[in-house]
Amino acid sequence: MFNSEEFKKFSKEMIDFVADYYDNIEQRSVLPKVQPGYLRNLLPPKAPVEPEHWKSIMQDIEKVIIPGVTNWRHPHFHAYFGVGIGYPSIVAEILANALSGPGFSWISMPVSTELETVMMDWIADLLGLPEHFKFSSNGTGGGIIDGFASDATHYTLLLARERVIRNYSNDDKTFSKLIMYTSSQAHSSVTKAGLLAGIKVHYVDTDEMFTLRGANLEKAIKEDRNKGFIPFYLCATLGTTTSCAFDNIQELGVICNKEKIWLHVDAAYAGSSFACEENRHFMAGIELADSFNFNLHKWMLVTVDCSALYVKDKTEINNSFSVDPVYLKCPVGGELPLYRNWQIALERRFRSLKVWFTLRLYGQKGIQNHIRKHIQLAREFEAMIKSDDIFEICYPVTMGLVCFRLKGSNELNQKLNELINAEAQIHITPSKLGDKFILRLSILYEHATTEHIEFAFNNIKKHAESLLKS
Repeated sequence: MFNSEEFKKFSKEMIDFVADYYDNIEQRSVLPKVQPGYLRNLLPPKAPVEPEHWKSIMQDIEKVIIPGVTNWRHPHFHAYFGVGIGYPSIVAEILANALSGPGFSWISMPVSTELETVMMDWIADLLGLPEHFKFSSNGTGGGIIDGFASDATHYTLLLARERVIRNYSNDDKTFSKLIMYTSSQAHSSVTKAGLLAGIKVHYVDTDEMFTLRGANLEKAIKEDRNKGFIPFYLCATLGTTTSCAFDNIQELGVICNKEKIWLHVDAAYAGSSFACEENRHFMAGIELADSFNFNLHKWMLVTVDCSALYVKDKTEINNSFSVDPVYLKCPVGGELPLYRNWQIALERRFRSLKVWFTLRLYGQKGIQNHIRKHIQLAREFEAMIKSDDIFEICYPVTMGLVCFRLKGSNELNQKLNELINAEAQIHITPSKLGDKFILRLSILYEHATTEHIEFAFNNIKKHAESLLKS
């Protein structure tokens, strides 16, 4: 019988395993060495008929689970925009999972709704967001902690679509004329949101710094209106995936407000950096946005999944997606957000608990120091790249991302990327910036040091020199 005493023993052993895993992660390979389909041969074809002892699960973790793990918290994992994992968040997940309330109304889990509204205000203050995004401002704004930035883009696109349809005759002809905007540098999830919503996407050209500017947007809107389209939504980016470029929100916001176009700002990675005042100039004009989103699980030491979405006018949600059947009605708590209408799913996880734990145990200064350290390490790596004339920097370093390449052809750089990741001493991801194939190195590890950055540089240089000699 798996009772509370067995639960305590199992949990304590698992906590020890997790702590040891993190303490010794540098001894593990950054990438798994398994082949697709490896797991099926390690597991029986059917679930056990009789219950097993939890100790047999512990014995199988290293044998079955760990071999297939990509170690995102490894000090030599420099791919994508990774995940920030702090111990406080992991502990909070234990409690959240134990409480396990779906939180679709106030009475279904009062603390879930109430803590979330407070945490959204804490985060807004930490980032220096406009007061109108806060619940405590007594305005029309507010926010929700959802899963991912992709969810925020999809949901705000649907909000904007409903708003514009209310202002037109709701027929097939109107729907077919709707058009949304983003840039070629935006994340692929923006394209996916358009596909899911059945909306045409117009990719607006960026300037020479891969920044979306007002003049290009204005030109695109004029062309589309002349063709009979109805422009209604723009997803701008603060910190693009390829190069960490920042769209000009000040220019874009003025145009969107004038044209009655919903402006959503996706700051999935770079949004956390606004906790440091010296980075807030990148979000100039954010007061003009209709919605703003960033992922706490990327750079704010909160486990996946945890993404904060703010809206300027929460009445848009009530006007568009308010569903209130008798079996979900709650006689109290009506002054608080009905979060089931703020997302696509009905149920929701108690994500605000891990935000509360993290912000309390790191403090604002701890978060700021963590971000500043990563930016400094990125600049150190940039200096290493610049010090060797076989490499070139492809984009100015502003955050914890360095875009670089080996001087030469795209094919040469593609081969370099393949060699680095095949050896798996470090892990990086490539991208394309304009017509150039580039390599990206992102600083992710909470305890990253100069020694880790030097290791990465030496590994890259080793493969580069080998390529040039061949």
